[in-house]
Amino acid sequence: MTLAEQKDFLDYKVKQYNNPEFITTDPIQIPHQFIKKEDIEISGFLIATIAWGNRKTILKSGNKMMELLWNSPADFIKNASEKDRKDLEGFVHRTFNGEDFKYFTRALQHIYKNHGGLENIFTKYTDEFSTQKAIHHFKKIFFEIDHPTRTQKHVSDPLKNSAAKRINMFLRWMVRKDKNGVDFGLWKGISPKTLSCPLDVHSGRIARKLNLLKRKQNDAKAVKELDENLRKLDPEDPAKYDFALFGLGVFEAF
Repeated sequence: MTLAEQKDFLDYKVKQYNNPEFITTDPIQIPHQFIKKEDIEISGFLIATIAWGNRKTILKSGNKMMELLWNSPADFIKNASEKDRKDLEGFVHRTFNGEDFKYFTRALQHIYKNHGGLENIFTKYTDEFSTQKAIHHFKKIFFEIDHPTRTQKHVSDPLKNSAAKRINMFLRWMVRKDKNGVDFGLWKGISPKTLSCPLDVHSGRIARKLNLLKRKQNDAKAVKELDENLRKLDPEDPAKYDFALFGLGVFEAF
């Protein structure tokens, strides 16, 4: 395909998948259960963290998470005691267990009390070109209080060559705003043009098939390469193509 043909094809696929029907099978349905900004961003961050594996299992685990957080995640994060956190000990989703969950609530409590919340951190460290350094700084802050070593693996770092798929997906949810009813667009201080497309086995396979990506590994270098090519198609909103690449890979087996 020529660049123009790629753009026409992928723009068509974005329109096909970027609509409320997409929510019914996607982890983004968990934050869509809430109305308040902090409930949305906290639930979104948590469900994005466990968004790997079977999608039905992800949704089941995400709903269980919200039940354990009193179905009011911001209230729990801000006010829960260590006694309250004992109820989280039995939670498990693949390798993310109750110990990890308890630490995540402590770290988020620390962030909202001492760093102005999730939005403030990512906005502070995002530069005019990319959110990837912001993810690196976020991880440093997230683990600046005493923490289990095992839990560090659940927050990726692009500067250590991770694709950071789940955090890039979370940032897409929080930053993109196109009135199509999927992404929230809650964070006004970050431009959509700085977002990276969440890269996983599905989007990576389709990107390579469409000659948008040559690197074989799904890592930070591949994310950078894909970013550069998607920004040729739409420099202001490159992450919208996540809908097209993911939809083609998961729903169409393209």
